[in-house]
Amino acid sequence: MNMPEPSGLVPRIARWCVRHRRRVLVGWVLVVLAAFAASSGIGTRAANQFSLGGTESQRAQDLLTRAFRAQSGDIDQVVFRARETGITDPAIRARIAPALAHIARLPHVSGVSGPYDRGTAQISRDGRIAFATVAFDKQAPELSKATVERVISAAKEARSPALEVELGGAAVEQTRTVSAGGASAVGLAAAIVVLLIAFGSFLAMGLPIVTALLGLGTGFGAIALASQVIDMPNFSAELAAMIGLGVGIDYSLFVVTRFRQSYDGDSEAATMTAMSTAGRAVLFAGTTVIIALLGMFALGVSFLNGLAVASAIAVLFTMLAALTALPALMSRIGTRMSQGRVARSQRGLSGEDGHGFWPRWARLIRRHPWPAALAGLAIMLVIAVPALSLRMALSDAGNDPAGTTTRKAYDLLAKGFGPGFNGPLEVVAQLPRADQPRALAQVDAALRKTPGIASVAPVATSPSGRIAVYQAFPRTSPQAATTSDLVTTLRDTVLPPVADATGTTLLVGGPTAGSIDFTSVLSNKLPLFIAVVVGLAALLLLVVFRSLVIPVQAAVMNLLSIGAALGVTVAIFQYGWLSDVVGADKGPIDSWVPVMLFAIVFGLSMDYEVFLVSRIHEEWVRRRDPSRAVVEGVATTGRVITAAATIMVCVFLAFVLLPERPVKIFGLSLATAVFLDAIVIRSLLLPAVLELAGRWTWALPGWLERKLPRAPATPQQAADRTKAA
Repeated sequence: MNMPEPSGLVPRIARWCVRHRRRVLVGWVLVVLAAFAASSGIGTRAANQFSLGGTESQRAQDLLTRAFRAQSGDIDQVVFRARETGITDPAIRARIAPALAHIARLPHVSGVSGPYDRGTAQISRDGRIAFATVAFDKQAPELSKATVERVISAAKEARSPALEVELGGAAVEQTRTVSAGGASAVGLAAAIVVLLIAFGSFLAMGLPIVTALLGLGTGFGAIALASQVIDMPNFSAELAAMIGLGVGIDYSLFVVTRFRQSYDGDSEAATMTAMSTAGRAVLFAGTTVIIALLGMFALGVSFLNGLAVASAIAVLFTMLAALTALPALMSRIGTRMSQGRVARSQRGLSGEDGHGFWPRWARLIRRHPWPAALAGLAIMLVIAVPALSLRMALSDAGNDPAGTTTRKAYDLLAKGFGPGFNGPLEVVAQLPRADQPRALAQVDAALRKTPGIASVAPVATSPSGRIAVYQAFPRTSPQAATTSDLVTTLRDTVLPPVADATGTTLLVGGPTAGSIDFTSVLSNKLPLFIAVVVGLAALLLLVVFRSLVIPVQAAVMNLLSIGAALGVTVAIFQYGWLSDVVGADKGPIDSWVPVMLFAIVFGLSMDYEVFLVSRIHEEWVRRRDPSRAVVEGVATTGRVITAAATIMVCVFLAFVLLPERPVKIFGLSLATAVFLDAIVIRSLLLPAVLELAGRWTWALPGWLERKLPRAPATPQQAADRTKAA
């Protein structure tokens, strides 16, 4: 069949892929193999550290780096516990001392301070727990995994039935590898079941799976390469897998469904129709997610940049696979996957006059729009209530899985030296002149008198004598709210009078203070980030649908989805409700979760928004009956949106099985947001609101209509506009 050349980027790409499908498919296979080879050869570099330009903790770190150049590398700990005797027992000492001597001789180790050195206080009061510090000549992100693993291996040589040895610190933390294979397999299995139910065909089910895996496999290789030039936390690949697998299957599901609805004996024509409609929606939704993710660079937090890049790469390649590999596959095997009773029924999905569940549900909402709108709003607001008490902090080794050496080291240090020992505050003093013992003594005295500080280590002075640093150990753990209050008290109340009296500059830094500053920076910048993303998305919807109501309801309802997801997350992970079920300790929510959640959920919600509203808009242009348009839209898209949401929920929930608490939090929050968005927002609240709005839904002032650019029309939209004219 000779078809006219398509207009628009997506149809043109699809037509080229259809005409050169062998080349396209072979090319994708080669790219996936190359990506796997690259990722296996160079690996993925993890770096959990971050910088916060302009914050007090960052200024303190910069001062220390310049003043103590010889000690500016990462400092990790080797923690020992004597099970029966004491650390000073000759037999225990005979195992610890040689291991520490071995570590001191290893490459990139600049020094080792052990529990038997003079002038140290590295043995607990009961004499059973001790630690040694290992100083590297580089920061953790700059150390190779092999370098740190040699230190770990040397430390473990001291282990015996009488001596437990564990390691902690940023460098050790980054050697931990997390495999998302099990969670991905569970998510894939659930997706296969849902797709089989939705399509009734193994062949049709396989297309979204194959397409998603092509994109995700290539994405993993690109993430490994990107990690060599940008710092990525050690759970970046898991988050990318979660997001890429979910959106990849969903995007392909929308396209394949539209193909089967359009198929009438010509697979190439059906492919072009599907790509001209659902393919455009995929490009719009995927681009929205990528823009929202990369928009996090504007927050100025390096920790988030790595997460954003990894997730954006996963979305980009799964979207490209849906726009290129999928049309090539559909045009080749479309005839076989569109045969049979289920395929024929999908080509004639029941609309307003149908008798299936979704037509009946749509008519029910049309009869009772006010109760439906109020019920939907009440559900979302009630679920979102716990989000009002959201408390954010960064995860640390205390949140690591119970069996890891970093978690064991954290727990041993807390047991032997107090909960605040894992999060010392570094108070940095910049003196006007070198060697001012009276000023140093005043700072020391002020710190020791501060309620909430358990102890203060002896002051360390730089070679120039101008910079001094104190380690103040809080009485509470790094993530405790009282520790955050202590940092505020030091900065606002305790240290300013001392600084004025001595003429010194006093800064509170260290990892704990850095985490607090990180949370503060995100809290301050999050409203602007939300406003920019919502504004851009609303502008796009305004241009596409020529409506004022659609952008406003999309913004409000997407924010409701995110708020409700945070409410469930706070209830489970912060309050501890059902925490045993998900296998996570109670504690604050990771500071970056609300930002990432907003960026991703807003894009995914836009996917469902565009898919549903596009169908309603088509019916409105065709018949000019707003009520019938809403019913028709819900009746014909409800099944597909529900199936797509079910797949996403299953994929995201599968990642709750992973041991990392941040990944659990993110997986559950995404699953909750998608579930509520599809079930409550798109199936209940949105159609009720549009039913109440009636013709006002599509009202647009004439002056605004003339100023707005017109988005390229799909073939169906162009035909509808011609009929309407």
